[in-house]
Amino acid sequence: MKSWILSLLLTCISCTWHTQAEFFTSIGQMTDLIYAEKDLVQSLKEYIQAEESKLSKIKSWAEKMDALTMKSASDPEGYLAHPVNAYKLVKRLNTDWLELENLVLQDSTSGFIANLTIQRQLFPTEEDETGAAKALMRLQDTYRLDPETMSQGRLPGTKYRSTLTVDDCFGMGKIAYNEGDYYHTVLWMQQALKQHDEGEDAAVTKVEILDYLSFAVFQLGDLHRAVELTRRLISLDSAHERAGSNLRYFEKLLEKERVAKLLNTTSTITESATQGGLYERPADYLPERDTYEALCRGEGVKMTPRRQKRLFCRYHDGNRNPHLVIAPFKEEDEWDSPYIVRYYDVMSHEEIEKIKELAKPKLARATVRDPKTGVLTVANYRVSKSSWLEEHDDPVVARVNHRMQHITGLTVKTAELLQVANYGMGGQYEPHFDFSRRPFDSTLKTEGNRLATFLNYMSDVEAGGATVFPDFGAAIWPQKGTAVFWYNLFRSGEGDYRTRHAACPVLVGCKWVSNKWFHERGNEFLRPCGSTEVD
Repeated sequence: MKSWILSLLLTCISCTWHTQAEFFTSIGQMTDLIYAEKDLVQSLKEYIQAEESKLSKIKSWAEKMDALTMKSASDPEGYLAHPVNAYKLVKRLNTDWLELENLVLQDSTSGFIANLTIQRQLFPTEEDETGAAKALMRLQDTYRLDPETMSQGRLPGTKYRSTLTVDDCFGMGKIAYNEGDYYHTVLWMQQALKQHDEGEDAAVTKVEILDYLSFAVFQLGDLHRAVELTRRLISLDSAHERAGSNLRYFEKLLEKERVAKLLNTTSTITESATQGGLYERPADYLPERDTYEALCRGEGVKMTPRRQKRLFCRYHDGNRNPHLVIAPFKEEDEWDSPYIVRYYDVMSHEEIEKIKELAKPKLARATVRDPKTGVLTVANYRVSKSSWLEEHDDPVVARVNHRMQHITGLTVKTAELLQVANYGMGGQYEPHFDFSRRPFDSTLKTEGNRLATFLNYMSDVEAGGATVFPDFGAAIWPQKGTAVFWYNLFRSGEGDYRTRHAACPVLVGCKWVSNKWFHERGNEFLRPCGSTEVD
């Protein structure tokens, strides 16, 4: 019966695991791991207590028998001359030692192992570890944090400080190496070597670190340093076969380079992309990467004094909307063109907590639509989990939906469901458009394109997590209870390409947002066409 129940429980947990994988994409769901680990620690303490109790009994028995045998062994015949002693010796060897054997063989691990087996079904996977490591690398790139800063945990706004050991840094570098990312391999292997050289205890050896580091440096084109590091490796382990082979190959390439220079011919050896021991970060697929990341750091924001003078604060009553006349919302201009506005006290703390409670069980890895196939898929440039809430889920959802309708003057009848998103480690959504540029989207024919975006910030973020617009250099920082609103389309229905925006990686904190996408259909008279294409 017990085995049947355990089997059923494991089956249920296995099903749950499929819905909760990719923990690194949602800090909200990662909190469950804290409680799982706490439960395991309690189970481990109970196991230790049981083992200590057993060892205490065995120790007491051993001490008693030690004293007894010292006495009996000093005069065996005299000791056994007493019939009671003779009886007790026979009894001990026939019964008492058997009981001790049973005590020693008692398995105190069963409870802990059973709990661990059950909990392991919900443990993060290798994919989670890789995703978490890549998140740390993304943060160090975006916010220009060197491995030393990351390793020492010196991050702004942190309540708790945590450091990375030599083995942690080596693990980071190894993951980068397995991903073919030699730039980050070098950064983290160098940090591991530095901490190892400073005398920090580690399971990994300098030879292992140098093995990865020397080859990664070679892959980045720094042949001279690759030779230097390989020679250091061999000095520590002269029998290292791969290092010896690599050194001969590197030296042959150096000789080839030397001869090429003497003959004044073009060398085929890749020039080192290094300056002062620092390697240049490789370019990637995102053309506005530098602009986007600078805005995330609060740099390059194009808020000039002249533009600032055109921005105002006011009370907003939704053009005399009956629901807002008595209690208008505080409205603040964030940008003039395209027009972006922020509203204050849009959602109460209680409403936010209720929506998070409703969304959390439904959270799933956020997807994007493949531009070639139109199929929804996960992508590294969107790291978060999201869920969709309907009005019948809870009255609070309907209340928030109607509030957004009153504020914007647009109808929610053709709008999408309320999307709730929680960002994970280094959670981000790289520059993208909210409106569709794909003719095969089925909703375009029935509901029209995404006319406008209403974005609710449901948490403060200690560091990072801004909403940025690379095209015109705006950065909007999360503030709990506020919301920002902008139109994605001109009045003509053409997409406003200036609204390409991004959610910056969360450096420190847990970012929750919800958003409503209003569509064109049903809003033709609420936001009528203009006289030109770009009105």
